[in-house]
Amino acid sequence: MSGSGPGTPRRRRLSRSGDFKRAYREGTSKSTRYLVLYRFDRSADDESDVRLGVSVSKKLGDAVTRNRVKRVLKEAFWNQVDPEAVDQDFVLVARTGIGDVIEKEGLVGAERCVAEVVEMGSSKRST
Repeated sequence: MSGSGPGTPRRRRLSRSGDFKRAYREGTSKSTRYLVLYRFDRSADDESDVRLGVSVSKKLGDAVTRNRVKRVLKEAFWNQVDPEAVDQDFVLVARTGIGDVIEKEGLVGAERCVAEVVEMGSSKRST
């Protein structure tokens, strides 16, 4: 069993519904055909790692499909974003169609979609 002791790395994920609601309410968003990326500033006294939440609708398919989409999107996101370079938390919302991209192109297709939405969000920061 893994504990939460001093040597154990923390998970870099958003898991509470309040965190997601805060992202939707206070964050800025950028969207593409397949993904919506919300980014929001963490509080000044929060020194934890950058966190990511992934939301996948039941419209994408059954639980197995949704969980696969979430796993692939998380991996694609962390391959694109350097946690040391940003001071924000993120929520990725999968739109219908991303399942087909992942099924056909796998991680490469997911990385392309994530890179596109991350680039949009970092090029111009909206308020």
